[in-house]
Amino acid sequence: MSEYMTFNRNEFVGAFVMALDFLESSARSNVTNHNKRVALIAIRLGERLGLPLEDMFDLYVGAVLHDNGITNPVYNKISGGVAANMERFASHCIVGEENLKVFPFLKPREGMILYHHEAYDGSGYFGRSGQAIPLLAHIIHLADTVEIMYARGAGRKEVGAKVAEWKGSRFLSELCEAFDGINSLAFWLSLDNRFIDKELNRSVPHYHMEMTLRELAPIAGIFSKFVDEKSPFTGSHSRGIAEKSEVMADFYNFDEDRKIKLILSAHLHDIGKLAVPNAVLDKEAPLTTEEFDLVKPHVFYTRRMLEGIKGFEDITEWASNHHEKLDGSGYPYGFVAKDLDFGSRLMACIDIYQALAEERPYRKPLEHAEVSRIMGDMAGRNAIDRDITADVLEALR
Repeated sequence: MSEYMTFNRNEFVGAFVMALDFLESSARSNVTNHNKRVALIAIRLGERLGLPLEDMFDLYVGAVLHDNGITNPVYNKISGGVAANMERFASHCIVGEENLKVFPFLKPREGMILYHHEAYDGSGYFGRSGQAIPLLAHIIHLADTVEIMYARGAGRKEVGAKVAEWKGSRFLSELCEAFDGINSLAFWLSLDNRFIDKELNRSVPHYHMEMTLRELAPIAGIFSKFVDEKSPFTGSHSRGIAEKSEVMADFYNFDEDRKIKLILSAHLHDIGKLAVPNAVLDKEAPLTTEEFDLVKPHVFYTRRMLEGIKGFEDITEWASNHHEKLDGSGYPYGFVAKDLDFGSRLMACIDIYQALAEERPYRKPLEHAEVSRIMGDMAGRNAIDRDITADVLEALR
């Protein structure tokens, strides 16, 4: 029976936001903090409207993750000069809603992400209007629009005038009145990159609940969807490692919690590759030294995303250490044998097996015999665990 752990939704959301920031930086070479500012604006609007606490909990999640469906190809289009035409990419609303279906909102929130670009007068992507649009989607739409104007350099008075102009047409009238009530100099200054994290930390409501690891697995799976959308290679690689991790967990007779942790580690081990440019990940030739140096930090980023989630300590270690070697020749920390527990050593061996046995843009998959020869050589020079290597080669034959 899986044991219960205290699940802090904000810790997961913080990790999701970091993942989205990495995805943005890989495509645009910077992080705009758009999602965080939209969340802060939405929270201030919710406070002004006097929303119940359960609505505020869910509004924050929806606002800060409203663009979770934007994939790397869409960011490439935005970076190509069409950022002003986001309405061309309605798919990100559909994908974003689907991604968050398993998130434990406190109330049903159908349409909160799907309709966050709908206008009150029905001129949005899907032609929804008025009360057919959920209130939280209305709030996120206004917050999103205000943030975009802010990011383009519009001043407080200019933005206030535009919101007033769109009252009752693009936006719900009471929302425009609420924005007028919060649009102070202090509010405007709080949106600055230097202050946004502190303002959010002070303002965001926290929510805890008791869940088992099995119940948490689908929520953690949201990360996997981000990886899947990044590149065809990253998605298939992580799925292959997860399948082999399940085989190895059964081979070692792991209990339920340990098995789930190993499988989650497999799904999450390459989440840091969201920060790696697709030109490198999808290159149809072996990487140069300079390109490989761009890939190496991904395990450090994986650790930074996962380490803030209480109860994920083992998962974080196993996912983040899969490129470390027993002899200290790995990266990013150069750990040695004494620093690497069984799960870390096992994940490293599974990752190597999967990498060698799968097709790459520049080579065909290797047969089991060739994989065995290469991994045997690595074990012989004490790069990877000799006993685990033998078990992996036996179980995956």
